[in-house]
Amino acid sequence: MSEIVEVRNVSKHFGDFAALDDVSFNISPGSIVGLIGPNGAGKTTTLKSILGLTSFDGEMSVLGEDPRSGRHKIMERVCFIADVGVLPRWLRVSDALDYIQGVHPRFNRVRAEVMLAETKISKRSKVKELSKGMVTQLHLALVMAIEVDLLVLDEPTLGLDILFRKAFYERLLNDYFDNETSIIISTHQVEEIESLLTHLLFINGGRIVLDCPMDEIDEIYSEVLVPPNKLQQANALSPIHSRDILGQKAMIFENVPREQLTNLGELHAPSVADLFVAKMHR
Repeated sequence: MSEIVEVRNVSKHFGDFAALDDVSFNISPGSIVGLIGPNGAGKTTTLKSILGLTSFDGEMSVLGEDPRSGRHKIMERVCFIADVGVLPRWLRVSDALDYIQGVHPRFNRVRAEVMLAETKISKRSKVKELSKGMVTQLHLALVMAIEVDLLVLDEPTLGLDILFRKAFYERLLNDYFDNETSIIISTHQVEEIESLLTHLLFINGGRIVLDCPMDEIDEIYSEVLVPPNKLQQANALSPIHSRDILGQKAMIFENVPREQLTNLGELHAPSVADLFVAKMHR
């Protein structure tokens, strides 16, 4: 199996609404993919299709299985962290650890306990005694301790403070990622994950509008801070987006040779967030 996930011409309709419209992409072993899009763009439908949680038209293979018929096999090797972690309010933290250890053969209890030790969560506490952020921390510790081939994260740090979000992503990169596990992250906090990613997928209106390895972004896209006296020259090169910055224009160009841009102003690669805005506006 060369790819962890293969998606070919997948569509999903809810009545007349196309949540996914002829979507195709691959996810390679060991990649960390950012699935980025505005609200209603098709991100959650894409993830649900991969996880076998919704039907679709087209072809898809996840770890060699069609998620429509082989979901039970896929979920032995996949973990999913949703934006809302739901745990029974009467459950004690220690009981949650015991339960996951009993039902999932790939659960690494030591890893879960190490993650919990870095929080203020007591093993004696019940879920109903924890704050919303602490419930999210508990949910992350339980799921992140399951050793799988594909980890799917849908707004995993929603509701957490910036200190825990930073610690979570550092742990994701340093402790969990091993160059064999593949990770899909869908989040609106683009700036926080940019340094982790190996691949970008932008989705809008149910269609993939960018499918690119991170190490090729600066070969394809350039951002130039253009002073007023160079605007006519810059506009002649058809920027895909521009914005005002302190009396100058920050312009993003696609597939324009850098030698044509160097004399227009300060030149650098755009951030993922700025590139996302440019592609969405386009």
